[in-house]
Amino acid sequence: MKKPARAWQRMLSGRRLDLLDPTPMDIEIEDIAHGLAFVARWNGQTVGDWPYSVAEHSLLVEELFTRDNPDAPARWRLAALLHDAPEYVIGDMISPVKAAVGPGYGALDERLTAAIHLRFGLPAALPVAIKKKIKRADRISAWLEAVQIAGFTRREADKYFGAPEQAIAGLTIAPRAPAEVRAAFLEKHAGLMAECLPG
Repeated sequence: MKKPARAWQRMLSGRRLDLLDPTPMDIEIEDIAHGLAFVARWNGQTVGDWPYSVAEHSLLVEELFTRDNPDAPARWRLAALLHDAPEYVIGDMISPVKAAVGPGYGALDERLTAAIHLRFGLPAALPVAIKKKIKRADRISAWLEAVQIAGFTRREADKYFGAPEQAIAGLTIAPRAPAEVRAAFLEKHAGLMAECLPG
């Protein structure tokens, strides 16, 4: 008799996250921050002594979203910070790999996103307008990363990610050690959660 495939992962917190049926109760921000701080964007093909992590990218997307939407409530800034949170479990696949994997990847990402959102007081599915604004910040982040640390020319970055439509002055990407980024991610998350509390 064939042993059933394991579809869960044990986290450092001790939680056991079922990838096929994730629940908010099995989500811990420490697990997310730790995982994202050790997941490299661009398949690790970036300059510097440290990989550019998804946690670092998430902090940049939150900053870009806030610059573009200065009056946005803290909950939507939190959503921007957590926009790639499922990657703490499923990793960061570049777009060509996602396309090759097919719709199964998207369904898994959606299930994890819903559980993460509910865990931190966000709607399982974001309003379309907010999702679009976060995606805009995500594209600008990708452009900046491509030009500053991933070896793209500006022309290539414009072609694949679109030229930035907002001011990006003063944003210099410098990959940091995972422990430093993990701490920065946790600090930002705590600050946004505090702002989300009523009163």
